[in-house]
Amino acid sequence: MSLAIVFSRAMAGVDAPLVTVEVHIGKGLPGLSIVGLPETAVKESKDRVRSAIFTSGFNFPVGRITVNLAPADLPKEGGRFDLPIALGVLAASEQIPLTPLTHMEFLGELALGGALRSVRGVLPAALHCRDAGRMLAVPEINVAEAALVSDTRLLAAQSLLQCCQFICGQVPAPPVSADQRIHDTSIELPDLADIHGQHYAKRALLVAAAGAHSLLMIGPPGTGKTMLASRLPGLLPPMTEAEALESAAIASISDQGFNPGKWRQRPFRAPHHTASGVALVGGGSNPRPGEISLAHNGVLFLDELPEFSRQVLEVLREPLESGTVTISRAARQAQFQARFQLVAAMNPCPCGFLGHANGRCNCSGDQVQRYRGKISGPLLDRIDLHVMVPAMSFNDISAVPAQPGTSSAQARAQVTAARQLQTARAGSANAMLSTKWLSRDCALGAAQHQMLAQAVDTLGLSARATHRILRIARTIADLEGGGAISPAHLGEAIGYRQLDRAAGIRN
Repeated sequence: MSLAIVFSRAMAGVDAPLVTVEVHIGKGLPGLSIVGLPETAVKESKDRVRSAIFTSGFNFPVGRITVNLAPADLPKEGGRFDLPIALGVLAASEQIPLTPLTHMEFLGELALGGALRSVRGVLPAALHCRDAGRMLAVPEINVAEAALVSDTRLLAAQSLLQCCQFICGQVPAPPVSADQRIHDTSIELPDLADIHGQHYAKRALLVAAAGAHSLLMIGPPGTGKTMLASRLPGLLPPMTEAEALESAAIASISDQGFNPGKWRQRPFRAPHHTASGVALVGGGSNPRPGEISLAHNGVLFLDELPEFSRQVLEVLREPLESGTVTISRAARQAQFQARFQLVAAMNPCPCGFLGHANGRCNCSGDQVQRYRGKISGPLLDRIDLHVMVPAMSFNDISAVPAQPGTSSAQARAQVTAARQLQTARAGSANAMLSTKWLSRDCALGAAQHQMLAQAVDTLGLSARATHRILRIARTIADLEGGGAISPAHLGEAIGYRQLDRAAGIRN
């Protein structure tokens, strides 16, 4: 009887717990059974493993083969355990040495011909493998993702045979070439200068970018709301390596996988309004990240906001405050980061032409209220800026500006300078400024205090909305060098609460 132990990693949210693959070959009727809470894809690996071993030139042992994936109470999913199971079978049958396996971890799905196919969740596994001091063997297609983790020893294998040749000492580990590593590249994004007019909305977009504030744009169809939203990622500061790794780890465990071409590019997610609550926040029996987590450190754009189910929109309330989302199931719980910047767009009424110069709107006051009532007051209260994006005349659209408008590169420089001030002062962007530091960082003079008190009384603002106005005013001041909040700064910040001013929302 022979026993072999091989190490691998499972997926549990953005974590990658260690899985010990124990392979035992004993007497009895020939067969291979897998235990340890495997799902269907893991159970089917026995057929892939058998075929891959044969086609790679090895012998499949005759005997009763038992594969245990420990810990037994951790669900195992996907084809990531094919390679460690195959190596365990070969080691238990003494076709490859066992000792080198103790210093390595393995991930990879096997083709019937022995080739290795890509798997999800390689980046979290690489982080944990480095901390454990072992070498990680991954399919060659996944090596660029694993190489993001510095100081990780990697084996980029094309097939089961190549992996076995390295274990047997017949070939050295192929180095990770420069072409296989991900390099920082400048990705061309839509330019803010391409948008003519809409100076008020562009100013609000700049303020939102500078303080990481959420933004709601209200206007008739075709006024440029989607165009403005698509320019926001180009205004945001470059991602730090820590931010990029966080976003890449979430993408790595998602069904879409990690795209090396988008390394250090801030995510921009724009789900359709038919998306469910699970699609937004994540879920499933084995919890997966949703759109708000895939937008971590980036932008979540919700177009046609009132067309989303109200129940779906309500799931955004807690993540907007906490920056995380916890998915709880009967047997499992997973927490995903969700520090996203919400940008939403909506029409002012069901037909979309309320207030339009051509007078095309036929919506009654009750219809307008019902339409806007699809978005709850508490959710609107959590959106920092509400701005109107009015229709433009033909002359405004076709006019050639006397001088070029502010480009995305110029706006990004302003935003980056403002963010640096905020980070040096409070360690975070103003949108995340804690209530504890509001009195210190958003101190008001007597005139500003009176102005804000009058706005609170007139508009019936909640304490949360009042704090958001202070944070916005602080951001506007930071765009001008970081001095004290002036009456002009505060007045502009109050002006960005358009729905509060128009409808007198009470929370």
